[in-house]
Amino acid sequence: MRSVIDLHCHSLASDGVLAPEAVVDRAYERGVRLLALTDHDTLGGQLAAMERAQCLGVKMVSGIELSCLWRRQSIHVLGYGFNTVEPALIEALRGQKQRRLERAGEIAQRLEKQGLPNLLDAAITQSDSDVPGRPHFAQVMVDSGLVSSHAEAFKKYLGSGKAGDVKNGWPALETVVQWIVKAGGQAVIAHPRKYNMTLTRLRELIDDFKASGGEGLEVAVAGQKQGETGLLSDLCRRSDLLGSVGSDFHSPQFRWADLGSVASLPDSVKPIWHDWSVAEGLAG
Repeated sequence: MRSVIDLHCHSLASDGVLAPEAVVDRAYERGVRLLALTDHDTLGGQLAAMERAQCLGVKMVSGIELSCLWRRQSIHVLGYGFNTVEPALIEALRGQKQRRLERAGEIAQRLEKQGLPNLLDAAITQSDSDVPGRPHFAQVMVDSGLVSSHAEAFKKYLGSGKAGDVKNGWPALETVVQWIVKAGGQAVIAHPRKYNMTLTRLRELIDDFKASGGEGLEVAVAGQKQGETGLLSDLCRRSDLLGSVGSDFHSPQFRWADLGSVASLPDSVKPIWHDWSVAEGLAG
């Protein structure tokens, strides 16, 4: 199923494989008409994406995916509709970039201890000389013949609990939520079922998130297991939160998470875009 609304995708500015303009092109080709580019901890692709979207008639809202910690667990928070030149936000993102640089160095060191060569320089090149993330390390492993696929790289070295899964250094959940709120935006918990939490713990996360100023929950995500959209819809209603949808697109290679490849938001959930002027006339 394709949706005309996709509020979660990534470009070469973080850990996607397409340039921001190419992400917008692909979104347009696949029928997406309301888009948010949500690169990890950076706004580097926003201007180029916005300019391309204007040329194509794709409506865009500012977006980002911020890394943070909640009770020592890594959580991702999506931000929408904020002022992209808010000085406090820009300064906060400088700190996030530094944390990501330090994290990349630690990933490389940990992988060396697993018997791999030092992959940092190659990962930086893979990230277009910016800040490499785990997908960039995975691609270097594939290109070097160290593994046969991204999936193998994550299974052996980079996935949750593996040597290259470095979580330390992120700011607290309430901190990143306030970055978004103070910049005039709305905060949403990204892919809530990806954290492998019990339902009780997820409810506690949602309660703390809402108390920090968060407004929404990503209810429909590409590749989600059957029944989870209904569960997240129930949690949205229980907590009086708004719902969002997104493919979490990174690469055309991952067809199950291509742009627009996400179920529509259930009618029982109020959408995060309900009062966005750019969303008038669109339905998820």
